[in-house]
Amino acid sequence: MKKIAIPGDEISSIPKRVNGTYIDKGKTYASTITMVDSDTGHLLPLEGAWSPRLNDTVVGVVTMVKNHVYEVDLSHFGRGLIIEGKFDKLSLSVGDIVDARVRDIEDRKTVILENPRKLYGGILVSIKPAKVPRVIGKENTMVKTISSITGSRLAVGYNGTIWISGGDQSAALIAIEVIENEAHTSGLTERVRIMLEKIVKPEFKELQKQREKNERDNKTDWE
Repeated sequence: MKKIAIPGDEISSIPKRVNGTYIDKGKTYASTITMVDSDTGHLLPLEGAWSPRLNDTVVGVVTMVKNHVYEVDLSHFGRGLIIEGKFDKLSLSVGDIVDARVRDIEDRKTVILENPRKLYGGILVSIKPAKVPRVIGKENTMVKTISSITGSRLAVGYNGTIWISGGDQSAALIAIEVIENEAHTSGLTERVRIMLEKIVKPEFKELQKQREKNERDNKTDWE
């Protein structure tokens, strides 16, 4: 059973160090609006800023290049720095969209990034960072649902920035808006799937079917 906890509500009788909570006298309390699954004990903050963790994926735009250091705008959070190593061969310019992983945390507004990947074309959409886990879904189910039905490629950053390329981008955008607005509700993945099946343009459905067929054929060739 899922319920909504507001700041100050006790959500666990034992200490749990989770974003959007604080511990007092051995108990865990909500510090922001949080969805609590009483069956699994899972906590999902619905408000609040992104608190970086090592290996988090982020999406941003390169804003400065100087002395082999690339500064990346991470929207809600602040900035990320990509420091080119001796054997790295990065080819990034101001304005490029990238996704990368957090390697280190410098301070409250700066993280060090690694494994940058340039993302070509597409559009960027910004959502509240607290809603990102719902866009990704348990075991990536939500983002896979959006991608498979719309034919779009998505890169989802924990900083609240999402890159969408190809396919029915307008349908993908609608899905993300619905998820952000209804993140606190149950059965969301199924509702999004049904909605997308209705609104995705026929030509994109055919394109996705052909793409899936090609992937199956290629897999068979390798087996």
